[in-house]
Amino acid sequence: MCLNRKCSTRSLCRFCTTIPSQKPKMPDIDAVSIFAEGTFEEQIRELVNYLAQGRSDEEKATFIQPFENDLTISEGQPPLEEDEERRRAVLEKVVAEVKGLGQGSEREIEGFFNLLFAHFLTLFPLDSTSTREHLNSILQAISSSEPSPVKYRLLTNLFNALPRTSNLRLPVNQALIQLASAQDELDQLQFSLPEVTKWLSEWEISDEEKSLYLKSLVDTYATSEPEVSYQYQLSYVRSLPAASSQSDALDLVASALRLPSVFDFDALFRLDAVIAAKDSELYSLLQIFLNDGLTEYKTWEGSHAGVFDQYNLDQAQLERKIRLLSLTTLAHQNIGGDLLYSAIAEVLQVDPNEVERWVIDVLRTGLIIGKLSQTNKTFHVIRASARAFEKAQWEALEKRLVAWKTGLSSVREVVAATKKKNTPPPAAAAAVPVPAADPAVVTQGAEAVAAA
Repeated sequence: MCLNRKCSTRSLCRFCTTIPSQKPKMPDIDAVSIFAEGTFEEQIRELVNYLAQGRSDEEKATFIQPFENDLTISEGQPPLEEDEERRRAVLEKVVAEVKGLGQGSEREIEGFFNLLFAHFLTLFPLDSTSTREHLNSILQAISSSEPSPVKYRLLTNLFNALPRTSNLRLPVNQALIQLASAQDELDQLQFSLPEVTKWLSEWEISDEEKSLYLKSLVDTYATSEPEVSYQYQLSYVRSLPAASSQSDALDLVASALRLPSVFDFDALFRLDAVIAAKDSELYSLLQIFLNDGLTEYKTWEGSHAGVFDQYNLDQAQLERKIRLLSLTTLAHQNIGGDLLYSAIAEVLQVDPNEVERWVIDVLRTGLIIGKLSQTNKTFHVIRASARAFEKAQWEALEKRLVAWKTGLSSVREVVAATKKKNTPPPAAAAAVPVPAADPAVVTQGAEAVAAA
């Protein structure tokens, strides 16, 4: 029977041992509530009986008997409720027998493990080396079993049951990542960079462990979701000491150049590890993508042919990106103005007939917002991103703000003057005669007051 006496289920019921969830998620809670009833002895017998499933009657009796002996109170011994050391020893024997998910249904599996987790967190000190060993044993049992959706729920429930700052959340989270990666189900993780950053700020782990964890995320997403991998790669390189991370920094630069959707190179120059690699050939290419145009890129290309193979860079892709960035710079210099097709063609070094194709391409990236005029052969710039935001960009922004403020003041003056001109002067208030009171009415009112 389920340990909850109000439940009619004839086995462990996950609805009585955990808050049910529809999907494995990482909510902002410190623990999963446990509603299991019964004494410690009853709950251990429930766990042991589950582990004994699938054995013959004789094997089952042999398996259960040692646990029964441990649960028996000899004369002179205190009750198990008062003997934490004995309870811990009994639970250690139970954990040692967990070799997989067992032979129950998904409901029974989840109920078994949630009850096991409840005792694990109650009896084992979370900062103990032996606790980490027992946890690894449980994680291995779950991970090495046959593929099943319930495995995500088990690991997520355990993650959420652990205190928010516990360093044990790291191996549980890593087990989830390995499980999803092995089964090509990364969408099950539902991780985000802000969430991961928050976890790393909470977990009581070393800086080295934080870096290794971020590197595992970089590698996990590298093939299936390279853009996601790149975001974790930025955080990974940021977490490394600048003096010992040149190789990782250059890998990050190569990823940024390689990915067709990455155009923000200014962020890389804010990383100490990247600045420390300033003597590398790749760093000089990165500077071109931050500040320069197609002419400078082609000059660099002609004298660094070996770099492309070394870092697996696609020359055609790089040429496309530098053209789009060059067009972005031209647009940023002419915000609010109209660019002639001929001026755009000159910067891109293409035929004027190809200008519209390139403008449409850059519009799709979001680097520029504007409108094409095929009639006038112009492109009106509404907004354009700055490739870098340094002193020159701040000065340009200040000038635009001053011009905007001046223009707004002029508009307010015009509106106030127009309003004053169109408002008629207030008319003199006409005297309204007050009629004299009727004497008869006054007399009747006085008589009524007197009667009252």
